[in-house]
Amino acid sequence: RESDHRAWTPVSYTVTRQNATVQGLTEGKAYFFRIAAENIIGMGPFTETTKEIVIRDPITVPDRPEDLEVKAVTKNSVTLTWNPPKYNGGSDITMYVLESRLIGKEKFHRVTKEKMLDRKYTVEGLKEGDTYEYRVSACNIVGQGKPSFCTKPITCKDEIAPPSLDLDFRDKLIVRVGEAFSLTGRYSGKPAPKVTWLKDDIVVKEDDRTKIKTTPTTLCLGILKSVREDSGKYCVTVENSTGSRKGFCQVNVVDRPSPPVGPVIFDEVHKDHMIVSWKPPLDDGGSEITNYIIEKKDAHRDVWMPVTSATVKTTCKIPKLLEGRDYQIRIYAENLYGISDPLISDEMKAKDRFRVPDAPEQPIIKDVTKDSAVVVWNKPYDGGKPITNYIVEKKETMATKWVRVTKDPIFPSTQFKVPDLLEGCQYEFRVSAENEIGIGDPSPPSKPIFARDPIAKPSPPVNPEAVDKTKNSVDLSWQPPRHDGNGKIIGYLVEYQKVGDEEWKKANLTADSCPETKYKVTGLTEGLTYKFRVKAVNAAGESEPAYVPDPVEVKDRLEPPELILDANMAREQHVKAGDTLRLSAVIKGVPFPKVSWKKEGHEVSPKADIEVTGVGSKLEIRNTVHEDGGIYSLTVENPAGSKTVSVKVVVLDKPGPPRNLQISEVRSDSCYLTWMEPEDDGGSVITNYVVERKDVASAQWLAISSSSKKRSHMAKYLIEGTQYLFRVAAENQFGRGPYVETLKPIKAMDPLHPPGPPKNLHHVDVDKTEVSLVWNRPDRDGGAEITGYLVEYQEDGADEWTKFQTVPMLDCVVTGL
Repeated sequence: RESDHRAWTPVSYTVTRQNATVQGLTEGKAYFFRIAAENIIGMGPFTETTKEIVIRDPITVPDRPEDLEVKAVTKNSVTLTWNPPKYNGGSDITMYVLESRLIGKEKFHRVTKEKMLDRKYTVEGLKEGDTYEYRVSACNIVGQGKPSFCTKPITCKDEIAPPSLDLDFRDKLIVRVGEAFSLTGRYSGKPAPKVTWLKDDIVVKEDDRTKIKTTPTTLCLGILKSVREDSGKYCVTVENSTGSRKGFCQVNVVDRPSPPVGPVIFDEVHKDHMIVSWKPPLDDGGSEITNYIIEKKDAHRDVWMPVTSATVKTTCKIPKLLEGRDYQIRIYAENLYGISDPLISDEMKAKDRFRVPDAPEQPIIKDVTKDSAVVVWNKPYDGGKPITNYIVEKKETMATKWVRVTKDPIFPSTQFKVPDLLEGCQYEFRVSAENEIGIGDPSPPSKPIFARDPIAKPSPPVNPEAVDKTKNSVDLSWQPPRHDGNGKIIGYLVEYQKVGDEEWKKANLTADSCPETKYKVTGLTEGLTYKFRVKAVNAAGESEPAYVPDPVEVKDRLEPPELILDANMAREQHVKAGDTLRLSAVIKGVPFPKVSWKKEGHEVSPKADIEVTGVGSKLEIRNTVHEDGGIYSLTVENPAGSKTVSVKVVVLDKPGPPRNLQISEVRSDSCYLTWMEPEDDGGSVITNYVVERKDVASAQWLAISSSSKKRSHMAKYLIEGTQYLFRVAAENQFGRGPYVETLKPIKAMDPLHPPGPPKNLHHVDVDKTEVSLVWNRPDRDGGAEITGYLVEYQEDGADEWTKFQTVPMLDCVVTGL
């Protein structure tokens, strides 16, 4: 019977064996069964199954999974996928079991620890370079089925493949403003490449309009509602550790142009036409301007009339105008994608245009007297109307107001004699031209002139005299002439004559080389006597000469040396090592003294640069070192005497090495270091000492103290039996000096003492010429292993012991007795 029914249904009436096959059951339904035995007497009681039985095919373990594949391999992981078995054994798969075997091993080991139904798994934590095989089994309620076929041996290493790039777009792309566009493609590479988008070498970032989508195999850059600013050179870079690939696309987002750039310039205006010009649009819309459309409009009407629509120039003639009417001009730019907004000009009246004359060039002044001057100029452009008059004006140089020189017309002559000037005053002049339109701008002012009669030669200079002399020169001085001849004194000419000669020689060739009332005559011969004379010069020529009263003998004037120290020698000088030392002083004396620099009484270093000029001397040492310090002296000497000054120079540098490094109190774990301060502290106080140690077997020094100011240190934490070297360096504010190092290594061990006496010495055998002795080890070995025992013997009654030999063991046979 079915489990949900009460009625029993007979199956067979003639079964004589102990089994039967029940036919006609429904798959998936549950049934109860019962059996009764029957004989000739009748039917016995039924025996019933205790549990319901669900009708279904027999259940076995699943078949082996299909298509086990390796999807990815790195140096420490393997990713595998598989398909379910063709037959699940009659029961749902409950999990998969993945196993691996290291090549060279016999057994497979389970990889998955928990239940896993996914058909993809990444094995991690593998060792780079190892090779594995994998297999997978399916499980159902019956148990684990056969494993799949093994994979090929897989070696753990990063898969490497250079990037590849396959683009769907060409090198150039043209897009209308407002439209969307996208740049797509495919790529590959191992390890997975990084994808970067650039526009004009700047990284593209996502925003409301810019979208970037990248999958493991595809790439896409999309721009919505494009604008002109989206134009540019786009570049996609696909890069991994093996290399990179790039793709380019020049995107041009096109639009109609922007308006032409104003203002509209009226180059020419006439009564019946105008010529206008403008500048091209700032933005041509990404496409070349094909033409401009020009229209005109009477300012009192609303209708625009075409002028031309077929010009590519930025200038145009506007014809057919009515004289006296005001006009506006409207200009459009056009390209392949449309017409721009217009540029509209201001209103302009159609009429002939004339103007006042231009300003004449700077006038020239000639024929100057004490009360008049002639002004000369060139005719300027007349502005389109003939010039009818010239206006000449004057003003004193320091005044601000210009005054007309006459009310009478001046034309057509281009020069005019200006009367009524005041003698001695300085004047400037300017000229303006006039036509029927008006008076034009004035010319630039003329060069200033003084109202005075033409100049004459000046009188001679006054009181020339010799004020100084050397062995080859004489300094002269004089006063200006009493009369300058109504002209500015340009300068003076100085001449000299050797006593006994007739020829006068010029000391200076031109007057403007001596504008002042003094001059130094050089190139003279020592011991000779000379005469001197001076002439004044103005625009009219040279004056009569003025003579120095007495001849002058050329020789040095003696004046003892004098030193004026600069700040760098006024006190003790401190200079940092590597910097430049400069010492200098101003030197006076006649004749100029001989200069010598000394250091500690000896010649200065060859690297010192010494410069001597006519007024002083300078010593300079670049890249100073500590040895450049000391007492520097400057000596100046001439026949009138000598003078010496000194300055102490301290070169600040790192200190020298410490002295007399000693090691004492050596123990198994410590030792005591002492040293003396360096002979040279570098010009600065020692701030601390640096102590380092190293094992003789090691190449590296280890710092054990770097801040101590003491000249001793207890080196602790040594390893017993190890040999060590130590070194010490001093530091000041300018750095660390060289190290002083121990000459020999020390061994970390406690001090050694002689061992104690052997114990229990006795003989064990005696012969006529020899004795066999034995003894025990002493109680103490003195801190080191005992290396041997010294055996001595003494005849009875003798005072001295005789050495027999040293033996390593605790016994000895003394022979030769």
